[in-house]
Amino acid sequence: MEEIIIATKNKGKLKEFSRMLAPLGYSVVSAEEAGFTDEIEETGATFAENAAIKAHAIARACGKAAIGDDSGLCVDALGGAPGVYSARYAGEGHNDEANIAKLLKNMRDVPDGACAAHFECAIVCAFPDGREICARGRCDGEILHEKHGEGGFGYDPIFGVSSGKSFGELSPEEKDKISHRGRALAKLVTLLGEKG
Repeated sequence: MEEIIIATKNKGKLKEFSRMLAPLGYSVVSAEEAGFTDEIEETGATFAENAAIKAHAIARACGKAAIGDDSGLCVDALGGAPGVYSARYAGEGHNDEANIAKLLKNMRDVPDGACAAHFECAIVCAFPDGREICARGRCDGEILHEKHGEGGFGYDPIFGVSSGKSFGELSPEEKDKISHRGRALAKLVTLLGEKG
């Protein structure tokens, strides 16, 4: 199996990548497992820029292909926020629960019909020689005014999709088929195959 380093400390994200890449012959390791422990500052203005910053830093340092992704929740009623700040919406050092609480507080006066939102993801696979492949994915939905389901991570329990369920209520396989990351990863896999 070919090893690819994933630029994340998020265990939920690592599981998603592993689940989706394993059948294609890739073995996934975290940056930490590969010996990369430096902090990477995400200074990009877009999801793609942040994904590339992470992937290239690790590919250069470890001499292996590395995947960086950046994704976030964009809420129409909040002018696209939290966007690239999704993971740190409630401030540095806060967790998913704090981020959800802040979002729900900011959405409390928004009527049900005006809660449109989407998850967006950019995934970059960088190689030690500087080449890169970039793929993007998007999933449209709406913000729910309370949490539904215990699955997933991040904003999943308050993100409703067309099935009438939240991401937090979907099985991992159901989520992979429609999620922003699942769609971006499927595109990336196709592009990786073409590079052969």
